[in-house]
Amino acid sequence: MPKLSDTMTEGTLVAWKKKKGDKVSAGEVIAEIETDKATMEWESPEDGTLTEIYVEEGGKVNVGDKIAFIGEEGEDAPKKEEGPKKEEEKEKKPQAETEKPAPAKPKEKETAPPQEKKKAVEAGVSPAKEAPARPPLQEKGDEARVKASPVARRVAAELGVDLATVRGTGPEGRVTESDVRTAAKSNIGGSQKAPASTKPSAPSVKPGEGSRIQLSGMRKGIAERLVQSLGPVPHFYLTIEINAAPLMAAREELKSGGEQSDAAKITVNDFVLKAAVMAAVKVPRVNASFDGDAIVQYADVDLGVAVAIDDGLLTPVVRAAQNKSLREISEVVKDLAHRARNKRMKPEEFHGGSFTVSSLGGMGIDSFSAVINPPQSFILAVGKVNKVPVIDDCDQIVVGQRMSITMSCDHRVVDGALGAEYLKELRHLLENPALLLV
Repeated sequence: MPKLSDTMTEGTLVAWKKKKGDKVSAGEVIAEIETDKATMEWESPEDGTLTEIYVEEGGKVNVGDKIAFIGEEGEDAPKKEEGPKKEEEKEKKPQAETEKPAPAKPKEKETAPPQEKKKAVEAGVSPAKEAPARPPLQEKGDEARVKASPVARRVAAELGVDLATVRGTGPEGRVTESDVRTAAKSNIGGSQKAPASTKPSAPSVKPGEGSRIQLSGMRKGIAERLVQSLGPVPHFYLTIEINAAPLMAAREELKSGGEQSDAAKITVNDFVLKAAVMAAVKVPRVNASFDGDAIVQYADVDLGVAVAIDDGLLTPVVRAAQNKSLREISEVVKDLAHRARNKRMKPEEFHGGSFTVSSLGGMGIDSFSAVINPPQSFILAVGKVNKVPVIDDCDQIVVGQRMSITMSCDHRVVDGALGAEYLKELRHLLENPALLLV
């Protein structure tokens, strides 16, 4: 299992794009893997034949564990059976010892059964009057330690099968969906689940609940990361209202100049991104992060852009954005967003970032406050452009266009005055969009 993000400790094998026996080339997509940040396509590291697949679809394994073997023509894959058997023997040994009477010395003819028992267990047959190969677990929550794919757990809950009573046939003894269904048909799981404990097991769905949706790796990562942010990071918020009329006029000029293609057009959000970068160059002290006993000042403005995808949120990073024009930033962001939604991003493309811009204006949100993505020192939340009544220089009420921007700041790095200085520069640039073209 490759390490596809800086915080990744385990991954879920979502889907295999190749099957056992297929020839693969280096750089060819062979699987989809879900990390704590995204579901990504994984490319083959070398040429060869996909000789063995150790982890089935839906399986979750730690970083560094074997998931497949790519070898040369005719090369045999290493066996992966010994490890799980040893683990099972370790688990069974203390259980067998607790079942034997301690004081009584075994009779001479009873010295053979342990060997017979071992052979029977390896053959998948339980010896007479012995506990099953994997006895029912008595403690609440012990079932979570049984190795099983997410699909197998869901099916087991639906069919009322105790996973602790099911013998797994998958890699490392993992219980698969077919194992659960086989157990349900033979009534093995159902017959052993009831006597396992006198306490009724908690229902998977509580009364009043419609359903329980298992957290994806990305959603779990978002939950953990934002708790790390909003708790320890001292947030405070600054909001400004931008006169968006000049910005909209510049956008209309570009449109009337023949820029009609949706794929290539400069959007209002592109103007905001460019202005955010230029303002950070003008006020470099905000382009920093808190690091224990120091504040780290960044040499480049690495711009993070929040992109909504089906499973959650990604923040692709535009590296050294201060060296890119408005058009270049627009093209890079569109490319990153497209690949993020199609699971084609590389890990280094969404790591780091000096600060992030999150825009919900296109979704009809007037204004909002965003949570800082640590260790960044601030994030900008951009609302939509609204037509509102405003008072002009002649004290007349006229129709104006306004856009709200809220800056969430880490008070350990950005003080109120520093944040205000940054927003003042940002307002100046957005209300004079010609400066963004220089």
